[in-house]
Amino acid sequence: MTIIEEPTLAHERLDVYKCAIEFLALSVKIIAVLPLGYAFLADQFKRAALSIPLNIAEGVGKPNGSADGKRSYNIARGSAMECGAILDSLRVLDIADSELIRQGKQLLVRVVAMLTRM
Repeated sequence: MTIIEEPTLAHERLDVYKCAIEFLALSVKIIAVLPLGYAFLADQFKRAALSIPLNIAEGVGKPNGSADGKRSYNIARGSAMECGAILDSLRVLDIADSELIRQGKQLLVRVVAMLTRM
């Protein structure tokens, strides 16, 4: 029996990218149950959550230690912080499941810590 491995790109092997993708999936679950009237918040959350893994992947594609790579990681970190503020807003407005918010914050703390070291 031949085992065929799934092809992977460099960014897909990074823990920070895996956490960012996991957060993106969680954000979709949160967005799906937001009440009507919060489309503006859902849209902002969706764009910020997607920005994190996209900018990580872009940063990995740049030469090691380059200013462009660092810029991409900084953008990803800023988007993660923005998502954290959105989660805080959802909590204060009491319009999202508190357990999902907790899980999201936990992932974001990890993502921000890893991006800070990159």
